[in-house]
Amino acid sequence: MIDTICAIATPPGMGGIGIVRISGPLAPQLAQAVLEGVPPARVATLSLFRDEQGRVLDQGVAVFFPAPASFTGEDVLELHGHGSPVVLDRLIQALVMQGARCARPGEFTERAFLNGKIDLVQAEAVADLIESVHEGAARAAANTLQGAFSAMVRALDGRLADLRCHVEAALDFPDEALDVAEDAALAEALTTLSTDIAEATRRGREGRVLREGVRVAIAGPPNAGKSTLLNALAGHEAAIVSPYPGTTRDLVRERVVIEGLALELTDSAGLRATDDPVEREGIRRAEAALAQADCVLWLVDDSAETPPPAPPASLIIYTKIDISGRASGPCPEGYAVCAPTGAGIAALRAGLRARFLAAAQDAEVEGAFTARRRHVVALEKVGRAIAAALAHQGEGSAELVAEELRLAHEGLGEITGRFTSEDLLGRIFSAFCIGK
Repeated sequence: MIDTICAIATPPGMGGIGIVRISGPLAPQLAQAVLEGVPPARVATLSLFRDEQGRVLDQGVAVFFPAPASFTGEDVLELHGHGSPVVLDRLIQALVMQGARCARPGEFTERAFLNGKIDLVQAEAVADLIESVHEGAARAAANTLQGAFSAMVRALDGRLADLRCHVEAALDFPDEALDVAEDAALAEALTTLSTDIAEATRRGREGRVLREGVRVAIAGPPNAGKSTLLNALAGHEAAIVSPYPGTTRDLVRERVVIEGLALELTDSAGLRATDDPVEREGIRRAEAALAQADCVLWLVDDSAETPPPAPPASLIIYTKIDISGRASGPCPEGYAVCAPTGAGIAALRAGLRARFLAAAQDAEVEGAFTARRRHVVALEKVGRAIAAALAHQGEGSAELVAEELRLAHEGLGEITGRFTSEDLLGRIFSAFCIGK
């Protein structure tokens, strides 16, 4: 017997409206007990909400969604009352006394997935939409919830299934003399699929950036202008600025949104040799932040005679150009800025956005979708399997081609939940808020 679950679906605290959601086979019975009748299907009905002893707890609107035409695919009852935590808790108690149990975090969305109402990507998009911190992420999450990402994966999945059928036919019917190595159509299809998987992976990485943002570490020697640059990018004084070396000892983090791209900026201690144990700890933390960053802005004092060399793969930012006389804006190595006056800051912001959202002209790309690390990892796995299949196809090994295509097919299935372990499902839905 499937349990009937209940939970408060609105945020904690007082509010004008509070919603309690119920899903499961006992929903009609609970409606009869709490409302003294089951409301008409999908009709907002003014009702009194009663406890297990028949006492009135609240007056509000009840909506009943019979299975399977509901979010979870089960009978669902929603009680929209006043947003008093005491009243909502008392209503939950009454439902539990009548046979329901309190829902786990994400259990409503998990049931929607298990009942085939949404796939796993769409289920995760529910949480992404709730947690959106800027408009671009919210739009992309809404696109994912509507199936933009899932449709792309399903299209690739269908093409891969066709290729598997073609190759496995060569194994099942050896008398037909199907030569995999000489199959030009197969080679062309694999090559095209490999290109399309690479494009999907690129879009997946951009979707991950839309969801999670980019970790940007601001680093360099003492007094290169790191804190000043952080303040300029943030638009307010987030970090203390001082002419004395070693002022910044701990990490200072600030979240900035640039036209739909979220950046987590980290200002850190100036990197130098020092005997000060507190400053050494700050430098250790700075080096750890550099190792974890998606992008390192290495600041170079352009007025200094011999600036220290920049670490590999970092974006060089020339500072204090008001002293050196360098023109502000993009330059071959990076960008030249004068943070106190704002010169070059707009170009740097635009450059950072273009670097991580290359496909977006502004944050309103209709096809943009959110993605997670696991999605990108799975797409990368699929790409490697297709590349291996191409190599084995050239060698004429139908068995190895078939095996690589099977691995690729499973990789795509991991994204939508067609092949998903119970452990992964538990980790995904446990991160949801209660009531979703």
